[in-house]
Amino acid sequence: MPNSINSKTLNEPITSGEKQEKQDDVLSGLLSENPLHFYTEEELDAIEEVDMVMALRIAKVQHLASETIVEYQDVDIDMVKLQDAISEVKKILSMDGGDIDLVEVVDKTVRVQMKGACVGCPNAVMDLKNVVERIVFDKVPGVKAVTNSF
Repeated sequence: MPNSINSKTLNEPITSGEKQEKQDDVLSGLLSENPLHFYTEEELDAIEEVDMVMALRIAKVQHLASETIVEYQDVDIDMVKLQDAISEVKKILSMDGGDIDLVEVVDKTVRVQMKGACVGCPNAVMDLKNVVERIVFDKVPGVKAVTNSF
């Protein structure tokens, strides 16, 4: 009686697309949908078996996050550091004709006003998140939000 698996099936190489799909399926079972989930060493080891780069990235992000957790109630905002951070942002925004001013700080929330070319620019929201917030959060402990006042 002939075997149901023919020799062509046994000799067909696995394509890179099939391999990627298999890895994606395994990873989807290992990765949490919760963006705040901290992975255990065992979970990271399981991810590493499938995708070493992904496991290293997750471990790095978790390490950085664990070092930067700040209790906002216990930290007063250093206005000198905040002014320095805003000055750094001004230099970046000025490269495209934009500008920014510090309006006020209320309840650990920094209110700024984006000016110049930033007014009406479709990228202003992204600049607020990717440039202003990133620099302010990095340089000034205790800040919980950065908002643009129009």
